[in-house]
Amino acid sequence: MEFHANSFEEIAEQSKKHGMQMFQNGDQPHLQAMNEMMELMKSPDAMKSWFEARKKEFDSLPEDE
Repeated sequence: MEFHANSFEEIAEQSKKHGMQMFQNGDQPHLQAMNEMMELMKSPDAMKSWFEARKKEFDSLPEDE
């Protein structure tokens, strides 16, 4: 699924809503990804690094015109 937004925060919110929908649907690939995120959240430093890397990736994308 593609997400489009003007800010990283908007993308994060869209991703969160999508994740909740996939959780409710019992989608196995998404459930696996959620389990991996839960493991990552056990370490605040690892989670912070992950979010910073995603934000940097978002910020480096060209803007749609």
